[in-house]
Amino acid sequence: MDAQPARTDDEAAFLATYDPRAFPAIALTVDVVVLTMREGRLNVLLVERAAPPFQGRWALPGGFVKAGEEGLDEAAARELAEETGLSAGALRRVHLEQLGSYGAPERDPRMHVVSVAYLAFAPDLPDPRAGGDAARAVWTPVAGPHGGGTGDRRLTGRELAFDHAAILADALDRARAKLEYTPLATAFLAPEFTIPELRTVYEEIWGEKLHPGNFHRKVLSVPGFVESTGETAERGGSRGGPRARVYRAGDARLLHPALLRPDREEGVR
Repeated sequence: MDAQPARTDDEAAFLATYDPRAFPAIALTVDVVVLTMREGRLNVLLVERAAPPFQGRWALPGGFVKAGEEGLDEAAARELAEETGLSAGALRRVHLEQLGSYGAPERDPRMHVVSVAYLAFAPDLPDPRAGGDAARAVWTPVAGPHGGGTGDRRLTGRELAFDHAAILADALDRARAKLEYTPLATAFLAPEFTIPELRTVYEEIWGEKLHPGNFHRKVLSVPGFVESTGETAERGGSRGGPRARVYRAGDARLLHPALLRPDREEGVR
């Protein structure tokens, strides 16, 4: 960590008399959109609020940042661990990135609360456990080849508190875009996977069916996207035929050429 510059006498005198109460109070929270694949479906983690405001409503896991004790990334990782029960070691396999900030004055009825939202990808996370002010926590399907839309419309009977429906929609848009240009789809899978399993991730997040042969060809044409393990799956496909080959994530950080969504692919032809 870089050394902090020494304070001048004038600065020290200013800080000694500085009163933060002279300014309107504002709070800082983190909210985490946790996405995982469970039994071939894309799911988001939701918690039922046990206390006001929005008692009994569903929300994204999150909470207040511990002022003076933790940074934003630390707070997001803590909330993720509390709601999923993941150990520190297991958390290392979770891709966690900052999504955006949400600060409309009316988004929280208690006071002006600014939330920094995070997006987390991980393969087959365990059953959640409710922590903090949550009554229970559940995995809820959010997209799929027969759904699409912004994702929040798939949460039948689970109206979200605060502005969390908008945050979820933004998170799904981010995930859809990242799957076009980065290999992050592999973050939803076990270290070794088949191309059909990879295709399921794309179908669930993009919300539409993909042609198996075309998808297989495109994936293998992207340098560094996947690499063969030399093994095959233990079983053949649901319709019989040869067993699928097994792959692992390659060393690519960006996909070139990109795997564009079918509707966007039509637009660039």
